[in-house]
Amino acid sequence: MRVSRQQVEDNKRTILEAAGRLFRERGFEAVTVTDVMKSAGLTHGGFYGYFKSKEELITQTLAALQRQSDLRSADLATVVERYLSPEHRDDFGDGCPVAALASEAIRQPGGARHEMTAGLRRQFERLSRLAPGEDESERRRAAIGNWATMVGALILARMTDDPDLSGEVLEETRAWLVARGPAADATTKEP
Repeated sequence: MRVSRQQVEDNKRTILEAAGRLFRERGFEAVTVTDVMKSAGLTHGGFYGYFKSKEELITQTLAALQRQSDLRSADLATVVERYLSPEHRDDFGDGCPVAALASEAIRQPGGARHEMTAGLRRQFERLSRLAPGEDESERRRAAIGNWATMVGALILARMTDDPDLSGEVLEETRAWLVARGPAADATTKEP
């Protein structure tokens, strides 16, 4: 029985979603093609109808994850609050792909690193639109600093086995970033 073009697209999206969740939870090496296909509700044998290799699956999964990592907030403070929340920290499978996979992507072939780089550029552009600064250069610097701080804090908060320390990392980083945002700028300027 032939599968419709729409079903092929739906199956591929399901595979990429399953791979994205599993890779963020366990890492690239700990997840097999069989794991991904089982999680997607498809047979292992069908994998090669969608991807040439696991490397291609990783690359396409990272591309899909980077497209999903969109900042839909109107202000930087809200982005910081959501990103550095205990709920996001605890949600490995659906959380930030950069925090979950950056250290693994550096060991992957060019396609995976290319997708992570493209996602990084898009994130800097998005945050630049929200970041404080007198000109484009200052806003970009703030975007890069904010993103690097947020990702680093999330990684540190996830890494520790001390729940109090983990919470403190999130809370203090949120407070530090919010104190340097547009609201803080407005309160320090002369009328």
